Amino acid sequence: MSWAQSVTQCIQSGGMLTSVEDPAESNFLVEHADLYTSKTSGFWIGIYRNVKGQLLWQDNSALDFVNWSEGQPSEDQLDYCVELSASTGYWSILPCSSQKGFICKKPKTNSFLFALYLFTDAEKDKANGHLNMWILLTLVLIILLGMVFMIYFAFKTKTRSDIARKERWCSRQIEYSHALPERDNESDSTSNKEENEHSVV
Repeated sequence: MSWAQSVTQCIQSGGMLTSVEDPAESNFLVEHADLYTSKTSGFWIGIYRNVKGQLLWQDNSALDFVNWSEGQPSEDQLDYCVELSASTGYWSILPCSSQKGFICKKPKTNSFLFALYLFTDAEKDKANGHLNMWILLTLVLIILLGMVFMIYFAFKTKTRSDIARKERWCSRQIEYSHALPERDNESDSTSNKEENEHSVV
């Protein structure tokens, strides 16, 4: 990203381009920046020249510590921005439109928390964002399909149990209806016997 894009990204994440206030902070940054030398040769830091040509930190820290590469900075490069080398930790002045990673510094209660934002290529970030979106959409679709199948099988199970209950009820009714005519036949034969006995007497 360019220096201006890096400033915007840091502000959106609640910080600003980092200031480097002492050798310990510089060593910390170099240790972590060195891990990303395969992705970028350097990182934008929050030092810039104002309209009077003075070097200032974006977060208004005192400019007590500097770590310039040999021959840097040049007085005739007023519209240039400062990069921290990922491999050496030295600072160099580059055109502000150069594409670099950047390091944001976020305030935290009493101390500062360093957040390394390694956006070396905005297009890669967009592609990763699109990839993440597709993964999320796929997961949501899988969850929705799972819910649909659960509802379908629950309905199917309920329907089967209702049908089985109705079949049992019908079979009981049929058994009961078959049992009634036999009783009627038994009572008819008993009454016929009684009539025959009365007639014989």
